[in-house]
Amino acid sequence: MKQCAVDPIPTWLLKDCIDLLAPFITKIINNSLSTGYVPAAFKKAYITPLLKKPGLDEGEASNFRPVSNLSVLSKTLERAVSRQLERYLSSAGLFPSHQSAYRKHHSTETVLLRVCSDIITHLDKGEFALMAFLDLSAAFDTVDRDILLERLSRTFGIQGNALEWFRSYLTDRMEHVLCNGVESPVRTVMFGVPQGSVLGPLLFLLYTADLEIIAQQFGVEAHLYADDSQMYVFNSPHAMKSADERLLRCLDEIARWMQSNRLSLNPSKTQFMRCATTRRLTQLSSSPITFCGQQIWPVSSVRNLGVTVDSSLSFCTHVNRVVSSCFYQLRRIKSSLKALPLETAKTLVNCFVVSRLDYCNSLLAGVPQTTLDRLQRVMNTAARMLCGVGRREHVSDLLSNCLHWLRVPQRVQFKLCLLMYKSLHGMAPTYLAELCQSVGMVDARGRLRSAERGDLITPRSATKFGDRAFAISGPQAWNGLPTNVRNSMTLSTFKAALKTHLFI
Repeated sequence: MKQCAVDPIPTWLLKDCIDLLAPFITKIINNSLSTGYVPAAFKKAYITPLLKKPGLDEGEASNFRPVSNLSVLSKTLERAVSRQLERYLSSAGLFPSHQSAYRKHHSTETVLLRVCSDIITHLDKGEFALMAFLDLSAAFDTVDRDILLERLSRTFGIQGNALEWFRSYLTDRMEHVLCNGVESPVRTVMFGVPQGSVLGPLLFLLYTADLEIIAQQFGVEAHLYADDSQMYVFNSPHAMKSADERLLRCLDEIARWMQSNRLSLNPSKTQFMRCATTRRLTQLSSSPITFCGQQIWPVSSVRNLGVTVDSSLSFCTHVNRVVSSCFYQLRRIKSSLKALPLETAKTLVNCFVVSRLDYCNSLLAGVPQTTLDRLQRVMNTAARMLCGVGRREHVSDLLSNCLHWLRVPQRVQFKLCLLMYKSLHGMAPTYLAELCQSVGMVDARGRLRSAERGDLITPRSATKFGDRAFAISGPQAWNGLPTNVRNSMTLSTFKAALKTHLFI
């Protein structure tokens, strides 16, 4: 854990003396849990304002994210409570099934993969989709603590001493702002859960768990990542209006729920996007959508959880931005390449370039080869720069022998197979695992050789576009693996065997 200015000793010294201090720290934590009381010193934080996005006006306070810096002992206590709470929620099945933030085995990639898989599957059937991306203002800071405690008690069954501990944790919290060496007066925080804490994000997920239930009541698909909510409906070309009305009724109900729960929905920043295959884009309505008294025009692309999703799910806009960003980083690294050791330069390229190429690359399964070639040019340029060869030199040997990098198509395949392994071994969200059905589970196919090999059922698609859905591309990638790779006992051995297989 990071050191905080309110810590009496540095974190490194605490770790060096942990053998002597561990019994005392354990007693403090146990006393807090048994008495349902959180010491006042553990509820004092200083706020470091962080700009939400580069380039925003620094004169506007709303453009900053108030991150709470808490003592190491405070976060240690929170971590102990968080682990117990997570085990309880998981064992009782109380976690929101489509909320992926701050949860083990869940990520932005798993959310986007399931959402895009659903949309591609329906577009392949000739249907249209309407997506809504909701925006909350200061979500963590507007949580009503009384409502939160009531929800912990009634909805999640937290009672007695445990509930009193959370009441103590949430009340009488103090904070002051530290900016450019200047401190503000200390004040009491009346609302919200602290950003930068261990428990704050988890409590926010429980506070907003009803959003998924509201969406289900209206037959709307919903996937959430913290305060980023994406909801979507499907419709046939002749029933476009009824689907739009159903989604809007759902959003109106969500707006009322947020108002009654002291959350602030920002209609002006809410975005809508209509989706269709490339051939059917001209059939989409371009009329504005009225939401919370405001007319909102549908957009052709949305930046969602770090990925630019366009209305035809071609991901061309996303690839353009990734390529531009990667070449910018390569130019920066090249300017100081002569002063860097080779291993340091490799680390920088992996951190600032390759990581961008790999982020959510499973979404690119089945895209045209020309799209992947653009990403491959970035990787080729990086390989030539690190190995000090000219732009006309072939890079195949450099990639495989010098850098041990898979090419972009193989990296996409690697990610798909990795997610399939996790889905089949309980290391992926339920909403991905349910797309992976073994051939042996079907009575009529249980005696086939494909069932003996452990193959997965591959749904049929109407067009080649439909093959891009994870529900199809994932099982196809898995079925194409040798048996010895599939039967790897651990995740690490599977990764090693898979990479070796893809290099061949």
